Amino acid sequence: MSLTHAAPRGANGHARVRIERGSADAGFDYLIVGAGFAGSVLAERLASQLDARVLVVEKRPHIGGNAYDRHDDAGLLVHPYGPHIFHTNSADVFEYLSQFTEWRPYQHRVLASVDGQLVPVPINLDTVNRLYGLSLTALELEGFFEKMAEKRERIATSEDVVVAKVGRDLYNKLFRGYTRKQWGLDPSELDASVTARVPTRLNRDDRYFTDTYQAMPLHGYTRMFERMLAHPNIKVMLNTDYREIARLVPWKHMVYTGPVDAFFDCKYGKLPYRSLQFQHVTLAQERFQPVGTVNYPNDYAYTRITEFKHLTGQQHQLTSIVYEYPRAEGDPYYPVPRPENTTLYKKYEAEAESLDNVTFVGRLATYKYYNMDQVVAQALTAFKRLRERYQAMGAEAALEAGSAALAAPLHSRAPAPMRTQ
Repeated sequence: MSLTHAAPRGANGHARVRIERGSADAGFDYLIVGAGFAGSVLAERLASQLDARVLVVEKRPHIGGNAYDRHDDAGLLVHPYGPHIFHTNSADVFEYLSQFTEWRPYQHRVLASVDGQLVPVPINLDTVNRLYGLSLTALELEGFFEKMAEKRERIATSEDVVVAKVGRDLYNKLFRGYTRKQWGLDPSELDASVTARVPTRLNRDDRYFTDTYQAMPLHGYTRMFERMLAHPNIKVMLNTDYREIARLVPWKHMVYTGPVDAFFDCKYGKLPYRSLQFQHVTLAQERFQPVGTVNYPNDYAYTRITEFKHLTGQQHQLTSIVYEYPRAEGDPYYPVPRPENTTLYKKYEAEAESLDNVTFVGRLATYKYYNMDQVVAQALTAFKRLRERYQAMGAEAALEAGSAALAAPLHSRAPAPMRTQ
């Protein structure tokens, strides 16, 4: 990987450049916009499997996207953009990433501060028994949920999902306040997909995830990305908006992982996102809280506090925590799942599909919330399509070259080499 830092941009800005490009016979085979999971996986695959020349352009001063991690001034490994916990059920995704990192086994646990006590999330047997002062068994818990649940003829909103499963009281204690802070909307205004994945457990399993593979990169995400982008065919430009160089650097095909609406100058309107503000604090103590993350659904302006040493396993006399404050403005994190936003995205999707020399990959480019493993899987699938295209173009070029040779006058063809005895 070769790193380049661009000079600061001029005050006059730059004209929008989307699919204009330089000569196809020089420069790069692929221009990849964004050095997060989607862009880095595709860069690595294209360079290592197709021997393609790849230029990765990243507007931030670092690789890794939101998964970027670094050591703070105290020497603690932190995630500047909030906690990123890797988990997947895909053996293919895990094996692929294992080429670039060793792993530290880690199973994330979350508690919620409710009614003056900390209870497990997702809801399990201990959650119910602590909140209601009961001594239910696992066999009795299902009946408790059925008694608490409210019948719903149609599941249309996030509120419907939760109250139909666990009832209104647990909904109010654990979900409603958190969702209103996170999204700036009441759950009754949000699509059912927001809470459709919220599980309940009929036992004491307090793991936040139940995926087959749960682990953290042993030396951090940034080290993993560095290894992913280490192929000599890959060049990386940081602090660079792709529009500044798209007409200056020759390329054949673009992979775009940024916001799809921004690519098209928001011609149909801006796609809504929720953002986050992070407050990082270093504390002069070895441990702050009993688990990696504690949620605060009903108190304070922040939604949760994460302590990084649980995630990283780092041994240090100090500890680092981060408070998360949801915001309406800022870097785009979460697409807002409402029907009108899906309709708006479909307009951009149609525009994107009409471009034959640009591939749109990743959360921002497809306006969907994906976990990290899902982005990796999407990128690996996109690579297979690009590989087929690449191979087809190579065969077509060979056929054209052969046809040109046959059509050339006899006197212009090179003579066959003389055979010697």
